[in-house]
Amino acid sequence: MAVHSEKIQRDSPGRRAWRRFKNNKRGYYSLWLFGVLFVLSLMAEVLSNDKPILVQYQGEYYFPILKSYPETAFGGDFDTETDYHDSYIRQFLTADGHWMLEPPNPYDYTTINYEAGQPNPAPPGAQNILGTDDRGRDVLAGLLYGFRLSVLFAFVLTAIGVFIGIVAGALQGYFGGRTDLLLQRFIEIWGSMPELYLLIIFASIFQPSITLLLILLSLFGWMGLSDYVRAEFLKGRNLEYVKAARALGLRNRTIMFRHLLPNSLTPVITFLPFRISGSILALTSLDFLGLGVPPTTPSLGGLLAQGKENIMAWWLSLSTFTLLVMSLMLLVFIGEALREAMDTRKN
Repeated sequence: MAVHSEKIQRDSPGRRAWRRFKNNKRGYYSLWLFGVLFVLSLMAEVLSNDKPILVQYQGEYYFPILKSYPETAFGGDFDTETDYHDSYIRQFLTADGHWMLEPPNPYDYTTINYEAGQPNPAPPGAQNILGTDDRGRDVLAGLLYGFRLSVLFAFVLTAIGVFIGIVAGALQGYFGGRTDLLLQRFIEIWGSMPELYLLIIFASIFQPSITLLLILLSLFGWMGLSDYVRAEFLKGRNLEYVKAARALGLRNRTIMFRHLLPNSLTPVITFLPFRISGSILALTSLDFLGLGVPPTTPSLGGLLAQGKENIMAWWLSLSTFTLLVMSLMLLVFIGEALREAMDTRKN
């Protein structure tokens, strides 16, 4: 018993939280599955591309996935970039001991399959596992690249919102008084702004881009988190260790971000997966309405919009909806496990 008690005392709060997280099997396996999906999406150029990964031609090795080569490098007639789906070029690359290593899915999200043999959108088949969209582009490639864009966008948007929310909530909660009153009134006024109308207005004025969406959504995405940080700082600013730090002459900034903030991160960490899922859903919704990324950018919302316009092409809506729902469910399960892991009342 004494050894067991000593081991518990040596455990850090972080290790105990990690054990509580692992005990929630649904959240733990969801984290692994979402991580695997995200890593695979980061390797999209290797898994789905219309350019070979490696080409061996006349004793030399080429890396088309990293560098563009003209047709003349492989026996073609033109100095333009090589089309590796062209049967005329492929006969040079596969004859006389030559070979090329292609990705598992030989289509990029911009590649149009001119040999589908059916009108677009074409149903799933041997060439396109999940079919094509109304322009003849591979749906699987669109899902892979669109998922990566959505998750990266959500990570960046969440990071910006967390940073602004922590700073605003810390200032309100630590100083209180007039600072808290003025910032709270500003948040109430700013939160009443019609966010969707502003997005529509700016989308009609400026050219749609990822940067514009990040700026506009970041203007409103921090307010919910700042309330939780404010409450934690209001609760902690009158504790004994904070009073002792003031008596020792520490600066307010040091007390806020070195002493109070680490003890106020529970709501921040707990809500991270939910904020990420909300950001993915926001980007998908805006793309579905035509207010998101440019048309040439891969997006899950764009595929859903095509599925709405082509009701008979069930593979467009079904595949995108399945990926989107599975991603959001995994993030929700991770968030629930984090909430239980940060609850120190659980053994």
